[in-house]
Amino acid sequence: MATALSEEELDNEDYYSLLNVRREASYEELKAAYRRLCMLYHPDKHRDPELKLQAERLFNLVHQAYEVLSDPQTRAIYDIYGKRGLEMEGWEVVERRRTPAEIREEFERLQREREERRLQQRTNPKGTISVGVDATDLFDRYEEEYEDVSGSGFPQIEINKMHISQSIEAPLTATDTAILSGNLSTQNGNGGGSINFALRRVTSAKGWGELEFGAGDLQGPLFGLKLFRNLTPRCFVTTNCALQFSSRGIRPGLTTVLARNLDKNTVGYLQWRWGIQSAMNTSIVRDTKTSHFTVALQLGIPHSFALISYQHKFQDDDQTRVKGSLKAGFFGTVVEYGAERKISRHSVLGAAVSVGVPQGVSLKVKLNRASQTYFFPIHLTDQLLPSAVFYATVGPLVVYFAMHRLIIKPYLRAQKEKELEKQRESTATDILQKKQEAEAAVRLMQESVRRIIEAEESRMGLIILNAWYGKFVNDKSRKNEKVKVIDVTVPLQCLVKDSKLILTEASKAGLPGFYDPCVGEEKNLKVLYQFRGVLHQVMALDSEALRIPKQSHRIDTDG
Repeated sequence: MATALSEEELDNEDYYSLLNVRREASYEELKAAYRRLCMLYHPDKHRDPELKLQAERLFNLVHQAYEVLSDPQTRAIYDIYGKRGLEMEGWEVVERRRTPAEIREEFERLQREREERRLQQRTNPKGTISVGVDATDLFDRYEEEYEDVSGSGFPQIEINKMHISQSIEAPLTATDTAILSGNLSTQNGNGGGSINFALRRVTSAKGWGELEFGAGDLQGPLFGLKLFRNLTPRCFVTTNCALQFSSRGIRPGLTTVLARNLDKNTVGYLQWRWGIQSAMNTSIVRDTKTSHFTVALQLGIPHSFALISYQHKFQDDDQTRVKGSLKAGFFGTVVEYGAERKISRHSVLGAAVSVGVPQGVSLKVKLNRASQTYFFPIHLTDQLLPSAVFYATVGPLVVYFAMHRLIIKPYLRAQKEKELEKQRESTATDILQKKQEAEAAVRLMQESVRRIIEAEESRMGLIILNAWYGKFVNDKSRKNEKVKVIDVTVPLQCLVKDSKLILTEASKAGLPGFYDPCVGEEKNLKVLYQFRGVLHQVMALDSEALRIPKQSHRIDTDG
C-alpha cells in the first residue's frame, strides 16, 4: 500500500499561489484566473523567439496547475500528497473513482498506520539528575576558634546528595506498553537504588490498567496495580494499590484520586492516601493561556498544609514564566518565587528561591532538555538572612543575562545561520530556476502592464509605483543584517484588475514574477501605490492576505 509523502518531499511549486487563488477557490474562480494568465503567457502573442520559448514554458506550467486544480479527484490528491503524489510513475495513490472525501479518509487511515509504525520505534526515554549542594558555609561561617582548621579560609561547598532516575517505554502493541525504570540515590555517604518493570494496557477509550513489579537494595520487592477510568466526559478516577515487602513485614498502600473538570480551564481534585503516610488532599487547578493557578489543602500524617501558587505566562517567543507560591503547615512556612525561560528549541532554564521557617534559604536551578531534567537544589543557609535572599535572587539573574548575551544568543544566531546556509545550499538550483522563470515572466508582462497602466491612468485608478518583496531590516538592533529584496512592481501591476489588487493568504513567492530572495528568512511585501492621485503605502507579511486600495494605507501629506 502506498504511503503519504512527507512535507519535505513535496515539490516546491504551489499551484494556488501560481494562479493567485484561495485554497478554497471555486471552479469559476480557477477558470477566471487561468484565462487571465493564458492571455498573458500565450506563445502566439510573442514574436521574439526567446520570449516565445519562455512564454511557452510558463503557459504549460499554468495549464498544468489548472488541470490539476480543476479536477476534484486530482485536486484532493494534490491537497494531501502534493505534486509528487500525482507525478510518481507506477504509483496509484488511490483509485481514481473515489470522491475527495474518500481520498481524505484513505489518507487519514494511512496516517494512522504510519503513527502505529512510529509508535513501535519509540522508546520515549525520560530521565532526571538531581545534585544537592550544601553552600551554607557561604553565609553561616564557623566561629573564630575553628578557623585554625586546615582549609577553613575558604567557604566549604559540598555535594551532599545525588539522585539519578531513568525510564524507557517499549510499545508492544497498539494497546500494550512495557515500561522499565530505575533510580540511584546517595546522601551523606549512604545510598541505594531500585529497578521497576511495569506493563500497561489500554483497555478501552475510557481507561487503562498497569501492573508494576520492583525491587531494591534498601527495600524488598514491590507489587503494584494502577487503574485509570473516565467516569463521565468531565470526570475521571485513578487508583494505585501497592504492597511493599520489607524486613518489618508487608506495608500496604492505597492512593485514590477523583478529578472533575469544573469548566474548560479548571479541574478539581480529591485525593485519599492510606498507608505509611496517610493523608487527604483537595486542590483546584486553573490553567489558561496566560496563567496557572493552584490552591490546595491537605490533612495528614505527618504533614498537614495549605498551598496557594500562581504562575504568569508571558506570550513571547521565549515562553517566559514567573511564579510564586506560599505553603504553610505543621512543618512551618515556605515562600517560593522564581522564573523560567526557553533558551533554545528544546531547552528550558528555570530558577526559584525558597525562603522558609525553619528550612532557611535555598536556590533551586532546573534545566529541562527535551525529556531530560537536571535539577540543582542549593541550600544557602538555615537562617533567614537578608544577604542570602538577596544573592539568591540577584545572582541567577546576573548570571543568566551575562550567559544569554555572551553565550546563548551568539550560539543560537550561529545555529540559525548554519541552518539557513544548509537550506540555501539544498535549494540553490531550484531557486536559480525560479529566479529565471520570474525574470522571464516579468519580460512577458511588460506589454500587458503598459496597457493596464494606461487604462488605470485614464480613470485615476490604481497605479503601483514601487513594490519590493523580501527581507527588510528596520530594527536598529539588526542593523548588521543585510536587506534582501527584489523589485516586484511589474508583477503586482499585472495583477491589477478594475482598480483592485487582491492577493490570497499564501506565500507570495509563488506568484507570477516572484521568487524567494532569502530562503528560510522572514519576508514582507512593501507596496507604494497611487489611487485617485493620492499616495498610499502598505507593508504585509509574506503569507498575509492583501487587498488594495484601502483608506488605511493613505499617506498623510498634510504635515
